[in-house]
Amino acid sequence: MTSFRSLNNSLQKTGRTIGKGLQPTFIILFTLLTTAGITSRLIYLQVVQGSKLRQRAESNRVRMIPKQPERGNIFDRNGKLLATTKYPHSVYLWPMAHTKPSWSFVGPRLAKILNIPQEDIEELLQKSGSNYSSLVRIARDLNMEQITALKEYGTELQDVEIHTEAVRFYPHGKDLAHVLGYTRELTAEQLEDKKKLGYRLGDVIGQMGVEKSYEKTLRGEWGGQRVEVDGAGRPQKVLGEKQAKPGQDLHLTLDLDIQKAAEKALQGRDGSIIALDPNNGSVLAMVSHPNFDPNIFSQQKPSQKELVRVLTGANHPLVNRALSVFPPASTFKIVTTTAGIESGKFSPGTILPTYGSMNIGGVTFGEWNHAGFGPLGFTGAMAMSSDTFFYQIARGVGGPTLIDWTRRYGFGQKTGFEFTSEEARGNVPDEKWKRRVWKMPWTVGDTINMSIGQGALQTTPLQVAVMFAVPANGGYRVQPHLLKDDRDAKSWRSSLNLKPVTVKILRDGLRKVITEGTGKSLNKPTVPPMAGKSGTAEAWKSRGVKANHTWFGAYAPADKPEILVVAFAEHSGGGGGSVTGPMVLQVMEEYFQKKYPGKYQKPEVEKKN
Repeated sequence: MTSFRSLNNSLQKTGRTIGKGLQPTFIILFTLLTTAGITSRLIYLQVVQGSKLRQRAESNRVRMIPKQPERGNIFDRNGKLLATTKYPHSVYLWPMAHTKPSWSFVGPRLAKILNIPQEDIEELLQKSGSNYSSLVRIARDLNMEQITALKEYGTELQDVEIHTEAVRFYPHGKDLAHVLGYTRELTAEQLEDKKKLGYRLGDVIGQMGVEKSYEKTLRGEWGGQRVEVDGAGRPQKVLGEKQAKPGQDLHLTLDLDIQKAAEKALQGRDGSIIALDPNNGSVLAMVSHPNFDPNIFSQQKPSQKELVRVLTGANHPLVNRALSVFPPASTFKIVTTTAGIESGKFSPGTILPTYGSMNIGGVTFGEWNHAGFGPLGFTGAMAMSSDTFFYQIARGVGGPTLIDWTRRYGFGQKTGFEFTSEEARGNVPDEKWKRRVWKMPWTVGDTINMSIGQGALQTTPLQVAVMFAVPANGGYRVQPHLLKDDRDAKSWRSSLNLKPVTVKILRDGLRKVITEGTGKSLNKPTVPPMAGKSGTAEAWKSRGVKANHTWFGAYAPADKPEILVVAFAEHSGGGGGSVTGPMVLQVMEEYFQKKYPGKYQKPEVEKKN
C-alpha cells in the first residue's frame, strides 16, 4: 500500500496523468469479458455439446459385450446335417488395451501364448478405433493348452477375456465344398460396404455357394450385454441384455447320398457332375473338382500350404465348374434336332446320307469316325452322333433359326439358379457378336460348327442339364434351384411349345443312344432303362497339346424320368461314352438302388463284396 501511495505521489509531482483514470475501468471490463467467455463456454458445452458429451461419457462408462448369433443350420432334402455351428473358445481384448502401461507385459505374454505376432494384435486393436465400444476378437479356436495358460496368468492379463463363439463347421468337408460354399471374416473392403447392414469388425460372412446366396437368412442378429465398467475398463455390473437372434435353418433339395456318389464317380478328375429332378429343376447333387475343405476358412491359422493351393492353385479349386463355360459338343444335337423339325425345314421322317467329310463354303468338315454311317434319320443320327447329318440340318435351317432355338433352350443367359454372382451366362455367338469380337461376318461354317456344339458356343454344365430336362419332361425348360419349398413343380418351369412329334423324336433318339449307340455301356440291369447323349469337345490344354473335354447326360426311367445326371470331365481325353458315361451310371445306380432296394440288379462291385 505504501508503494502504491509513493507511486501516486510521484505521478502527481511529475504531472503525468496517462492511464490514471483507466485502471478501474480496465479491471471491470476484463472481469466482465472473462465471465462472459466462461459463461458462453459453459452454455456451449451444456446446451450445444451436452448431448454429445453425455454420450461420450456414457460410452466411457458403459460397454457392450457382443454376443454373436448362431448361424442357421443347413440340411439336405432328407434332414441330414450339411453345415452347422461349433463353439470353440476365443480371446477378446477391450479397445485401446495396447495403450495402457500394462501392455508392456500383457502384449508379449499374450503373443507368446497365442502364437501370434504382437504387431498383429496391436493392428487389430488400432483398426477398431478409440471410440469402439465392444470387445475385439484377436484369436479363436483355442486349444486346451492355450486356455489353461490364459487362466494361469489371469490376474496379470486383466484386459483379456475368453468367450465361446459360434464358428461354422462342415461335417462332410470337401464333398459339398462348391455347393455350400464357406464363411470367412469380412475383408476391410467388405466391412466398409456392409457396415450399414449391421456388420462389424471380426464378423463372418458367406463367401460363395449357399452360404453367400442365403447370407441374410442364415446370419441372424447380434445380441449382447450392456455392462458398466470402472476406470480401468473392468466390468462392474450388467445394465441390460439383448438376446442374439439365431439365423434360420435351410432345407435344400440336395440328397447327400447322391452328392457323395457323384463326388466318388468323378474320381478326382477336373470337372463337374450335376443331378436334378427334370420335372421341376430341384438340384439333387452338384459336384465340382478340384475341390477344397471349407473348414479351413473357419480356422484361426489354416494350413498355409492348403490355403495357397485353394486360393492360387493352377487348377483353380475355388471355381465351380458346374457354373463355368465349356463347348457342349454333341450333347447340343438336341437343340439342332429341335430347330430342324420345329422350323418346318425337315420332316420328322427325314432321311439323309452321311459322309466321311463334307465341303461346305470351301471348308472341309469331317465325320468323327471319318467314314460316315450311311443313310440316317433323326433317331439314328442321334444314336450314332453323326456329325455330317447335323451339318446338313444346320445348313438347311440357317444360322438365325439355330441361334434362336439355342436361346430358347436357355443358353447365353443365366438359368435363374441361386448362385447369381458365380454363374456364367455362357456365349451364343451370332452375326453381331462375331463382327464385334472377331471383326468378321457370320458364315455358314459358323452355323455348321454350332450344330455340333463347337465353335464359339460356350455353355455351363448346369445349362446343359436344363437342356436335357426338355425332352425328359415333355418340352419344358426348368429353373434349377436348391431351396426346398412347397411350390408346385409347374412354377419352376416354362413350356417351349414343342410339337409332340419333336418331343417323341428327341426321346426316341436319346433312348437309342443307350440301346444301340455311343452310350451302350449304360445299358445295364442295375438301373431302369435310360436315355442320354454323349459329347466330345475338341480342346487344347496348352499350346500344341490337345486334350478333349468329355460329356454325358442321361435321364431315367426313360419313359417317366425321375432323375437327370450330367457329367463333364475337363481335358480328360477319350470319348464321352467311355469317360463320363460310367460316371453317370454310378450316380444312377446309387439313386435307384437306394430308392427301390431289390428291384434292380446290384452293381458288379457290390456283388464281389
